[in-house]
Amino acid sequence: MKNFTGKTLRWEWREGVIELTLDHAPANEIGTAMLMELEKFVAVFGVLAPETSVCIIASARKSVFSAGGDLRELYATAAAVPEKDRSAGVRAFLERIHAVMNAIDAAPFVTIAAVHGACLGGGLELALACDMIIADKMARFAFPELRLGFIPGFGGIPRLKRDLGNAFVRDLLFTGRTVNATRAQAVGLVAQLAGEGEALRIARSTAAQITKYDAVTRAAAKKFMKPIPHEELRREIDLFCELFTRPAVMAALKKFVEDSGPMPYLP
Repeated sequence: MKNFTGKTLRWEWREGVIELTLDHAPANEIGTAMLMELEKFVAVFGVLAPETSVCIIASARKSVFSAGGDLRELYATAAAVPEKDRSAGVRAFLERIHAVMNAIDAAPFVTIAAVHGACLGGGLELALACDMIIADKMARFAFPELRLGFIPGFGGIPRLKRDLGNAFVRDLLFTGRTVNATRAQAVGLVAQLAGEGEALRIARSTAAQITKYDAVTRAAAKKFMKPIPHEELRREIDLFCELFTRPAVMAALKKFVEDSGPMPYLP
């Protein structure tokens, strides 16, 4: 299935490059609907791989790459079940999203996140699963989860630790503050900095360069340079579930859901 249009995303294959476009109002939140379509996407990797050199992940939303996990859905789902059953439901969702992120991380072609606007929480975790982040100079990155009483749950901490120094990881995590694209490039989070509105164009240009080289060598180099931290990822799920069951988390999520501001996901 080289082309697909769903309710939350779409993808299109042409000349060795597949473009996955997130398009889920209002801010590309990753909930059950998007997860199901992401699962469809990674399920076709085996078919696409022999003909594909690069995958670009971008957003059709004007001011956001992705605001992260769908916290409203998370709260509604958790509130609808007895407290003793909440952890099991959250774990099932996390195991599914981890499977998707791990598949993108280990994809047999190069993956590029073309980021503009807000790239927060689970959205940043999706970008981190990619091999490269190319960012619009106005892009902003953050992990705001700690203010709600839990940690990033889609694999963010292990992947950041793999790719960057701990000083930056701790700053991002403990403060919850947004980091602009210039600083993100300076610390190595962003591979290339693009002009405003130019991230996708630069990603396409980079993809055209990547397609010139030998696929077998490229795949071998990626596997060597980018081991997936499976053990830490499993521990992350355990810790997230442990933290999530606390009453303070449900109270914080309730406050978030009731926030009438235009962008409550921003720290």
